[in-house]
Amino acid sequence: MKKKKKKGARFTKGEKFLYALAIMCLCSTFVLKIFATASTSNLKMEIEEINSQIEKQQSTNESLSMQVNELTSYENMDAVLKEMGLTYNNDNIIVVNK
Repeated sequence: MKKKKKKGARFTKGEKFLYALAIMCLCSTFVLKIFATASTSNLKMEIEEINSQIEKQQSTNESLSMQVNELTSYENMDAVLKEMGLTYNNDNIIVVNK
């Protein structure tokens, strides 16, 4: 009796090309996924930095508007007028209505 020789799994050139293409696509998918995740996390960090800058600027603006309100108060203006030798005359005030 003759022994049967087992034939190895032979792939054609087309099959080898398709397998290689599939493996390259799979690897490139993983690389792109990692790159996209890294860029997304980088953007999130930049957004948080910008948000903190916005909050700081808003608090600065609030502080400055409070200072403006204090400086334009009647008592402060009256003190400055008295310092300059001027007086507040209610008769000289004209109200304009549209």
